[in-house]
Amino acid sequence: MKDLFSKIGAYFMDTLETVVVALAIFVICYLFFFQVHEIKGASMEPNFHDSERILTDKISYRFRKPQRGEVIIFRAPKDRELDYVKRIIGLPGEKIMVSGNDVYLNDQKLKETYVPEKITNPGAFLTLNQDFLIPEDEYVVMGDNRTHSSDSREWGTVNKDDIIGKVFIRFWPATNFSFIPKVKYD
Repeated sequence: MKDLFSKIGAYFMDTLETVVVALAIFVICYLFFFQVHEIKGASMEPNFHDSERILTDKISYRFRKPQRGEVIIFRAPKDRELDYVKRIIGLPGEKIMVSGNDVYLNDQKLKETYVPEKITNPGAFLTLNQDFLIPEDEYVVMGDNRTHSSDSREWGTVNKDDIIGKVFIRFWPATNFSFIPKVKYD
């Protein structure tokens, strides 16, 4: 009987050790490498939809700079408790101008194949038809659904320190599972 209790105790300790190690690995990955986010709202439609779950890579930007076309998660400028998801449009040092439904970078029209055809570009920060020079370590971000997006046109640039990471996997619902590529511009 004593031998039976000893085996049960050893099994329990092995199981507990496995659970503790797995939890430690999960916490380290969550804190430093990856984070799950939920899409809330329509600002990224038709490419991302409300209630979809995405995985954010939190480590890449420690080794390289964010790039145009990448979808990122960052702390919301108006409420630091919220995280926003938007696409990087303008990079530090670039000149940007919004004119009608178009975005111009360094006087060249940006070809955005992922944006619905009929969009509006209201802006309080980025004034229509006026050039804006993007400061160092700042990024201009916009939702793909420009008509229903609170973004840089309204509240300004996003500092590199406020970027949490880049979206790299959509995993829920499972039928929409996909890796998220960076958009390539002509």
